[in-house]
Amino acid sequence: MRPAGPIPTALALAWAKGHLEAAGSSSPLAEARTLLAHSLGTERTQLALVTSVDEVPAARFAELVEARATGVPVQHLTGRAHFRTVELQVGPGVFIPRPETEVMTGWALDQIADTEQPVVVELCTGSGAIARAIAAEHPGARVHTIELDPVAAEWAERNLAGTGVELRVGDMAEAFPELDGTVDLVISNPPYIPLEAWESVEAQVRDHDPDLALFSGEDGLDAMRVVAAVAARLLRPGGVVCAEHAEVQAESAPQVFVDAGVFGRVRDHGDLAGRPRFVSAIRSHVAGLAG
Repeated sequence: MRPAGPIPTALALAWAKGHLEAAGSSSPLAEARTLLAHSLGTERTQLALVTSVDEVPAARFAELVEARATGVPVQHLTGRAHFRTVELQVGPGVFIPRPETEVMTGWALDQIADTEQPVVVELCTGSGAIARAIAAEHPGARVHTIELDPVAAEWAERNLAGTGVELRVGDMAEAFPELDGTVDLVISNPPYIPLEAWESVEAQVRDHDPDLALFSGEDGLDAMRVVAAVAARLLRPGGVVCAEHAEVQAESAPQVFVDAGVFGRVRDHGDLAGRPRFVSAIRSHVAGLAG
């Protein structure tokens, strides 16, 4: 598209939709609308009020569409990502939050809904999406979170500013020893892709999400084992842990918590499409009580 003067909004969207569709986008019109709204400095809900696009925003829109067609994530182009009830700042160097993780976060919020001031620890926070959503939807929660990657932690710091969430930069294996045995909920979206599956990962994900947030050992469960060990240390008896996993880990991810020997009611849960997506477990009162 070579804009020269105002362009009808419908024409701009039609061009972008066709271009993105040809590039393999699974939701070309939605992406086109998001990029156009960003170019105009407005919200998607306001596009119906815009009849034409002036030359400068049209040129910017064309640039964004071309970049998206090469595989750059929409969220990197707009600098924004939505997660449940919150909006996040995102960009290169941080994992983009996915809708599947919203389901797990909603489930976790249900578990602490009746606790006035639950103590929550999120491991592998990335952008801070889960921690921010929990803080926003359960204002009484005392939320603590940790991230190993200093670049991702910078994004989390921006997103968690003013929320009351405590953010630390470091290894989750050593997270919050002062909270041992007192935590009501441990939640995590750890890396879970096996190293051998590198070539099968979608190019957009492989090229734009940080490796540290994606890959985790030969079977993809190295980080999950750490999550289980840390949860066993942090949780009070009866406390809950939940962690996201790959669809193919519907049996192997829960087995990690069974093998830990200190969890009961180990269960797996599906996402909105019914695909296996996250495991949950309860910290037993007595070591060895699992099942």
